Amino acid sequence: MLDHVLRGNLVDIPAKRCFPAEVTIENGRITGIRELDGPVQGFLMPGFIDAHVHVESSMLIPSSFARLAVVHGTVGTISDPHEIANVLGVPGVDYMIDNGAQVPFHFFFGAPSCVPATVFETAGARIDADAVGKLLQRPEILYLSELMDFPGVINGDPEVMRKLAHAQRLGKPVDGHAPGLRGELAERYIQAGRGPGQVGISTDHECFTLEEALDKLQYGMYISIREGSAARNLEALMPLLMSHPEQVMLCTDDMHPDRLLQGHINVLCARCVAEGVDVYNVLQAACLNPIRHYRLPVGQLRVGDPADLIVVHDLVNFRVERTYIRGQLVADQGRSLIPHVAAERPNRFNCKSKQPADFEVLAVDGQVLAMEAIDGQLITHKRHLVAPVVDGKVLADTEQDLLKIAVVNRYADAKPAVGWIRNIGLVRGAIASCVAHDSHNIVAVGTNDKDLCAAVNAVIEAQGGISLADGERRMVLPLPVAGIMSDADPFQVASEYARMDQAAKALGSPLSAPYMTLSFMALLVIPHLKMSDLGLFDGDDFRLIV
Repeated sequence: MLDHVLRGNLVDIPAKRCFPAEVTIENGRITGIRELDGPVQGFLMPGFIDAHVHVESSMLIPSSFARLAVVHGTVGTISDPHEIANVLGVPGVDYMIDNGAQVPFHFFFGAPSCVPATVFETAGARIDADAVGKLLQRPEILYLSELMDFPGVINGDPEVMRKLAHAQRLGKPVDGHAPGLRGELAERYIQAGRGPGQVGISTDHECFTLEEALDKLQYGMYISIREGSAARNLEALMPLLMSHPEQVMLCTDDMHPDRLLQGHINVLCARCVAEGVDVYNVLQAACLNPIRHYRLPVGQLRVGDPADLIVVHDLVNFRVERTYIRGQLVADQGRSLIPHVAAERPNRFNCKSKQPADFEVLAVDGQVLAMEAIDGQLITHKRHLVAPVVDGKVLADTEQDLLKIAVVNRYADAKPAVGWIRNIGLVRGAIASCVAHDSHNIVAVGTNDKDLCAAVNAVIEAQGGISLADGERRMVLPLPVAGIMSDADPFQVASEYARMDQAAKALGSPLSAPYMTLSFMALLVIPHLKMSDLGLFDGDDFRLIV
């Protein structure tokens, strides 16, 4: 039975040519491609693949994420579910797989390798090497997710090496996570556990300088160029698309709903082409390299392939007109055709409301060690500063942009850990979030203890979400699924998130994405200083300071 006949300028990425063609689709597969003589409109090309993303960071359940992504021509994602796994364990991974399977979209999930991410924080679950091995045996688990414990890999930690060995024994790829690693250490990390005929750790999305990426490429690693809501490395790493087009992929890693509403991988392609990068190199990274590296059952616009393809207006702006997945039209002229999916709301939230006094810091001499956030990056700097002391208590100082940062254990009732941070930029009020990588405790930044406490309590009362407090004013976006995702209409969630984002900026934050930046201030595996619910953490020495 004939399903579709599509006509357009077919983009043959491997051959680096474009020609008028007629594509026949039958029973979800491409059964014929015929070159035409006359002119046609639009361009037919393979769909985009996000080569590394945590769907949970969109604050949307997978089925809702898909509803937004297909509008921008994305047909699949390499999805690491370790965010929900840190809250709910293996049942959280099951939730993502089951929910994603309810919509026409290619979700490819990995086995989370670091749950919890470190022993220096409180998480909601643990997935050990035995559990990782069982996950990897499942056909719907395609790879071992980013191996963030790079010190454990380099030093041969037995538990870490057992996880790596499971993936290598089963012939499944291993994603890396090695920010700043260079030279001999990078080589040891990449080659870890490799035996005859086996791959080591084959990808990294954490490079933020061209020199670091080139260093890792020489050892055979794939580099996923990341451009998300918090970490933005496309400009620095764009030259790789010209020098190493076969070893580069494009990814977002973490993308909040307002950004996903505006665009996805298509936007990155447009930026690269605008900077003069060869369009076929760009599309190889965006469409083909992930399929080949991960051996994905996704169509590449060849006869016999699944009909996973898109129609774009041109090869400059990549405005997507239609998206097909397995031959099914899932987006048309900016409108998603994927229906809303009702979902359950599993969660784990066991802490009580706090008092402003819980966030007080008693003075010693006013000297503080503060983390300094960097817009568009996940790393922080270390700064030694002098904070004001009043009545024996250390206070925030908006004049030097020195604010309090607190991390509150959501899994048990405990005293908040309180530290200091610069470059969030609030001049009044406080913001808080339970989207706090990777353990998803509550992270908050504020100019005073009252607002700081109110923002934290708003998240606790909602059993997860993002919030804002400014005097008597309160705002909260509830995230009832594991405390980090919403099952509401994704367009509504994106709109509400944009309102929260603007409200945070109105409090003085100059950051391009205040809540996204906040969510990474508790990510201990990224240097140099971070906060956990157990205290200030030095990412260089990999130890708690207080």
